[in-house]
Amino acid sequence: MLCRQAEFFISTDNNQLDFPLILRFISEESYWGKGRTEPVMRKAIINSTLCFGLYRETTARPVQIGFARVISDLAVFAYLSDVFVVSEFRGKGLGKWLIRSVCEHPDLHNLKNVTLITRTPEFYEPLSFAVLDSSGIRKFMLRVTPS
Repeated sequence: MLCRQAEFFISTDNNQLDFPLILRFISEESYWGKGRTEPVMRKAIINSTLCFGLYRETTARPVQIGFARVISDLAVFAYLSDVFVVSEFRGKGLGKWLIRSVCEHPDLHNLKNVTLITRTPEFYEPLSFAVLDSSGIRKFMLRVTPS
């Protein structure tokens, strides 16, 4: 477990990931991964540097409610991908907490370039990301870190 906030926690333990939830959300609900297949999603998770699961603690067992994955060389560059929080938990600050936790992870917080592509730059801008190319519907963003 990386961090806890009330009944929620974030973990980078891939063994805790709810793969069916991740696959369903990305392949059916996301705008960026519609139709992504199970083999492709499994390969994406396996080959990612870090996967972050966002969970709600329940009496039975933790339930995954969000996800983000990072592809990185752990030296200068990281790409943030497949970020989501399931709809019933949006608007509670959990997505921003997830992104802050990703960016503050010990293996990532000193990287010069953390990038992503999104249609929702307004979500990421308060988290120190800036749009680099505003020409398309999807915005290429870079996390701006103080020198």
